[in-house]
Amino acid sequence: MRIVPLESGREPLLSPDIVWDAERGVGDLAVSPLSDPVNPGGLTAENAIQTAVIICLMTDRRVEPEELRDGEVNKGWPGDSFDLEPGETALGSRLWQLRRRALDDGIEREAEAYAREALATLIDQGVCVRTDVTASADPARNYLALEVALYGRQGASIFQQRFAVLWDQVDRR
Repeated sequence: MRIVPLESGREPLLSPDIVWDAERGVGDLAVSPLSDPVNPGGLTAENAIQTAVIICLMTDRRVEPEELRDGEVNKGWPGDSFDLEPGETALGSRLWQLRRRALDDGIEREAEAYAREALATLIDQGVCVRTDVTASADPARNYLALEVALYGRQGASIFQQRFAVLWDQVDRR
């Protein structure tokens, strides 16, 4: 995934938006309503930054074999282990490694580190200059949430969203 700034005046060709379905725990392409006068039932491409964040956080990144727990199968795109160009990083996050863990002390710091690592590609590509990630655990509800914010060159927030690490998008801010 790469977000490329366009020269001013050029017509953008945008990748379709991805939305997160919390009930099914999967991402899907966003579709315009049939009542849309310009693009009825077509793919939407209006939220490139949100789509990039969802891809970065919700795509499982391959890990080194020694990072796997007994019985765990490596996830992610196998091509990341041999097909990265110089300067590229593997796609996705290591948050999937937390799914089978108890909400013990320190898991918030690991979740924050994994999310920052996954979002670093957006800084490298110039999408934002800074990311803030805060994790909060609620062991009683078996719930770990991530608050993600991206900031532009002028310091203004360009994206803010709350996600559950167990892959349910939380629709409150």
